[in-house]
Amino acid sequence: MSKDTVWKRAEVESPCIQVCVVHPEERICTGCLRSIDEITRWSKMPPEERSEIMQELPTRAPRLKKRRGGRTARLKR
Repeated sequence: MSKDTVWKRAEVESPCIQVCVVHPEERICTGCLRSIDEITRWSKMPPEERSEIMQELPTRAPRLKKRRGGRTARLKR
């Protein structure tokens, strides 16, 4: 058995993309789309729970598209 084989684990990778900003209304990370609770518990979750969350993440993206304009929209008021 090679050294590399020993350190590889068959687990669900984190969806983190190092853009850690929590949307103030939706309460999910704008980078990975996980909730604070999911991010906090990720390393302790069983693989099945991680897989379920990973499958659900794409359905959360539209929740963030509701924001309109950001700073530009506020300045136009």
